[in-house]
Amino acid sequence: MAVKPTTRTKPSAGQPTRIASDVYAAAQQVAVRESRSAAEQVNHWARIGQSLAMHQAASRRRVEAVLAGTLPMSALRPDEREVVNAELDAAITARAQSTPLGQAAGGTTVALDEDGRLVEYRPDGTSALLDVG
Repeated sequence: MAVKPTTRTKPSAGQPTRIASDVYAAAQQVAVRESRSAAEQVNHWARIGQSLAMHQAASRRRVEAVLAGTLPMSALRPDEREVVNAELDAAITARAQSTPLGQAAGGTTVALDEDGRLVEYRPDGTSALLDVG
């Protein structure tokens, strides 16, 4: 006779008393292969998840330190450098899109507007649509 899975444990202070029934069922299946009880399997998975979460948080703190200029880029792993580069690219793109080109360059510039027309941007902040004939 098969044992009916239960999702309750004996309550004690500060410990959970329920887990999702699908997680418990999966733990029972894997536990057999791993020579563990279902509870030991759930605890094993929880420890792996906890370790992964802490690792990701530490990695994020390192990325933020590089972005803040308090840690050199060379201190990061290649995957962390990719995150920094993506963050920098996004910040540069956002800044470039919000900067009036004529004012930023200190001179008159020409660029396409949202409708694809040539516009002259002047240092004083004014602009004029160019007639390209």
